[in-house]
Amino acid sequence: MSNTARTAARTAVVTGAASGIGTATARALAADGARVALLARRTDRLDTLAAEITAAGGQAIAVTADVTDQASVDAAVKAVHDAFGRVDLVVNNAGVMFPNPVAAGRVDEWTRMIDTNLTGVLRVLDAFTADLTAAAADGQPADLVNVSSIASHIAFPDYAVYGATKAAVTQLSAALRTELGPRDVRVSNIEPGLTDTELPHAIDNPELRGQLDGMFQQIPSLTAEDIAELIAFTVSRPKHVNLRHTVILPTRQA
Repeated sequence: MSNTARTAARTAVVTGAASGIGTATARALAADGARVALLARRTDRLDTLAAEITAAGGQAIAVTADVTDQASVDAAVKAVHDAFGRVDLVVNNAGVMFPNPVAAGRVDEWTRMIDTNLTGVLRVLDAFTADLTAAAADGQPADLVNVSSIASHIAFPDYAVYGATKAAVTQLSAALRTELGPRDVRVSNIEPGLTDTELPHAIDNPELRGQLDGMFQQIPSLTAEDIAELIAFTVSRPKHVNLRHTVILPTRQA
């Protein structure tokens, strides 16, 4: 059976859908026949993406949501349910990256990374777990995909807090498999290496931004579409198959 056949008629939620991996994943899932709820803070981008997907023959709705705000997540869940009903595929992709030495004491950055990369993942998980378990109980495929990073297991200078949040996501995914796997919900953890997205644009440390720019010049990076293709493949497997933990790197990245 083709990827498209297995994904058709599924209902997906993609967080961080306004750019990068989230945008590419939404496009890929919609192209495979899923109805996709696009969640992110930037309404204008979501509206543009939803219109693009619809024009291409897919189904998508734009849902403005901030995963760091519980009330915003609650409102988003209602909007998704009102439009599409029960969800059976969740891609937890929203994330931020603010590298700086720990000694810099950037509590503002630490808080944003923890609130978005970890607590935000938990809020979305809590919002849709009942949907996923109900879908699985009805014999349908049910997927939770968490987008982590190779920073979860490889230490990079000045990326300590970012790496810690991603390590938490990877560990959370492993633990969730022990709880949700027996209920036939697949939990997959994706760890990309160097990938061309908007994340580096938020770095306010010129030296670290320069270092990352240098990496992009030396190593042909992954694209957001590379990660999206992997996610689409992962959730299109037969429902008894769980690609539990995938590390995806540019060929030249050691």
